[in-house]
Amino acid sequence: MAPYRRRRSINAADLLSCRRRGMKDAGILFRHCMNVVRGIILQENRTFIKVWSKASKSQILYEDGKLYFENYQNCYSCIHAAPHCLYKLPQRSKEEKIEDALLCLGPLGETLPSPADQKNSFLGLTANNWLYRLSAETGEEMQRVYLSSDYKFRYLGWDISQERFYVKSVQKKDTPLASQADITQNTVMHLAIFTVFPLQVVGLLEINRKQFGNGVTDVVLSQGVLAVSYNNKSEKMYSLEYIIEKYLTEKVTLGKQSALLGGKTVGDAPFGIPLNIQITDCPPVLFEVSCSNDGVQIGGYPWHYIYTPPQRRHKGTYHVCSLKDSTVATNGIRNMNCWSLESDGIFFHPDDSGRIIHIGPTTINFLKILDELNGALPSKVVEIFSMATDRTESAPQVTATSRGRKVKRRFRRLDDDPSQETFRMVEYEDELDLLAVVITKGDEGEGRAHVRLHDNLSGQLYRRIDLVESWDETYRHELFFDKDTLVHIEQTSNKFYCHVYKLNPTR
Repeated sequence: MAPYRRRRSINAADLLSCRRRGMKDAGILFRHCMNVVRGIILQENRTFIKVWSKASKSQILYEDGKLYFENYQNCYSCIHAAPHCLYKLPQRSKEEKIEDALLCLGPLGETLPSPADQKNSFLGLTANNWLYRLSAETGEEMQRVYLSSDYKFRYLGWDISQERFYVKSVQKKDTPLASQADITQNTVMHLAIFTVFPLQVVGLLEINRKQFGNGVTDVVLSQGVLAVSYNNKSEKMYSLEYIIEKYLTEKVTLGKQSALLGGKTVGDAPFGIPLNIQITDCPPVLFEVSCSNDGVQIGGYPWHYIYTPPQRRHKGTYHVCSLKDSTVATNGIRNMNCWSLESDGIFFHPDDSGRIIHIGPTTINFLKILDELNGALPSKVVEIFSMATDRTESAPQVTATSRGRKVKRRFRRLDDDPSQETFRMVEYEDELDLLAVVITKGDEGEGRAHVRLHDNLSGQLYRRIDLVESWDETYRHELFFDKDTLVHIEQTSNKFYCHVYKLNPTR
């Protein structure tokens, strides 16, 4: 008989340490708590009720339990029973307007040198090229960095897996006078790259036609890869690690002097960040593909990519191919064959399972890639489960008169007809492992919507939540599902509206 072993309790610090090292049972305490919350949410006698609404003349954004109004000036917390104002920033001039922002959540299993670095923060990019780091809870300024007086920066983006973000400048275009003189502007745009925890600069690089070729339309940074889009409907990907190792001329530090700035301080106005990553030739291309305007997505296990070839005959189809040799997977050409105003969409599941979600107006297919490691046969795409709307039988396309003459209908009913049940979007709640599926249907000339909660692994339907406000398909809508909170943001012709639903605490 094996000796008796007493079950030892593990404290939160041990769990965080294990999770950071990637151990199997790390985070089990957190998952147990979320299972309790999930069970409460799925109880049939619990209901979601609308607790708050607010209108705005400017865009409304939601992120991690917070709502941002008036160009990020006003922040509301959605943690409690009803949203309440966390902070209001001082009024800013037009030059100091926040153009773009990111929410930065501090690490749980790591102790940083400064307590301020540990706090959740709000990264805001202003029109006059300042990058601000503010407290996510109070709006208090914690750090500011001046980017450049030579380039106009406007966009922020995450490279989450590398704990980095980038600041992208506007694209430089040839002026009419330069075009008449046959002078081409070689510089396309600039990227300033930063790490977080703590905030520190990696460097500033230039996207130039001499090195990356003509026709560059956009650049993004993701998974440590610099993805460049071209106007000939092609995508090229480059290793950022290779670019930094080969072309970095000087390591710079915020608040320290730099030789590239003539001894001036990095991040101070008007000097900003020096151009310390100077690409002198074309870096090696990791991957290249010609695709439609939808671009290319990479994911799955082993690595695959999804794209639509640029040729007209492939319109409406998505091809799932192996990243190793670009071989199309068996059953990898996906086509919904839908007749609708809005095209179907496809993407890798955000739960990092490698699955694929293909959403159309009447059907949502959940797909999986099967591939033997180092196998000779191509990979295969199989359907795990699907969801379908509840629809009435549509009128036949061909009818017969009383004399037997066949009459063909001139118009076919659209698959996303507002009077019929139609899938609009799928939202994944990672902490509860639930899918929130938005479905609309016209009711006496007015659009209505409800949210269905499904199990993420099996697709099993658990419950339905009706939205009180109407849903006009001619406007843009967003829905967020965050534990016990549903947030619906809609944009009309002249206003934005936010509606917040909470789980009713009473049975």
